[in-house]
Amino acid sequence: MVVSILGCGWFGQPLAKSLLSKGFEVKGSTTSPIKLPVLKSGNIPAYLIDISSPETSVIDPLFFTCNILVIANNVRINDGQKYLAQIGTTIGLIKQFKIKKVIFISSISAYGEPCAPVDEDTKPTPVTVSGKLLLQAEKLLQAQLTFSTTIIRFGGLIGPGRDPGNFFAGKSNIPNGDAPVNLIHLDDCIGITESIISSDIEIELINAVAPSHPTKKAFYTAASKKSGLAIPSFISGKTTWKIVDSINTGKLLKYTFKIRDLLTWVQ
Repeated sequence: MVVSILGCGWFGQPLAKSLLSKGFEVKGSTTSPIKLPVLKSGNIPAYLIDISSPETSVIDPLFFTCNILVIANNVRINDGQKYLAQIGTTIGLIKQFKIKKVIFISSISAYGEPCAPVDEDTKPTPVTVSGKLLLQAEKLLQAQLTFSTTIIRFGGLIGPGRDPGNFFAGKSNIPNGDAPVNLIHLDDCIGITESIISSDIEIELINAVAPSHPTKKAFYTAASKKSGLAIPSFISGKTTWKIVDSINTGKLLKYTFKIRDLLTWVQ
């Protein structure tokens, strides 16, 4: 099986390395020629792919010759129409090269802040620009009939290079201290994506969020202590919040989280 990863950044690059270690044929892409040697140094076959502008597009047909395409490039909020045009171009390439399975990395920002629990059956009501763009991109992909798309909505990302101890270290009077956190470790980002790649079940949507939801104050205080950084202070209360449940990870995917209890992990 050949898996191409469009966007080999913080998540895409370690995903590629993990898939390679399991015997998959993997192709990784970057928009920057400078990053090609970085991917190649990790034994990731690297391709220069740039669809940011029709006038300057760079497309390597070999990259799009694959069984599964993982779309893991970041949303560009400065020009929403340009981002959606890139999604349209990507859809055209998926059809042109007859790719049958697509995994689109999205975000729980699609749910907005409804001050309630949400799961995969909840109607999304995004409030941020990036959340609205991602939801539009999701709909564009899932409206296609020639290939299947699984949407993975990641929670807040933690892991190597994203130490949560740094997020609020030394800051004071941080609002919303009693709001629950919705986070996921890189190991589970990779694990869930690999499970979808290997699954024969068609899954439309997965929330990828750790099952535990400690308060913002409890988690980030513990994270700063663990990293030996200045302890932040929080204002009690929760004005905007959500608890994101990952029902389909267990129900459909039968996936067991590696980092289930965030407070245990961070202490």
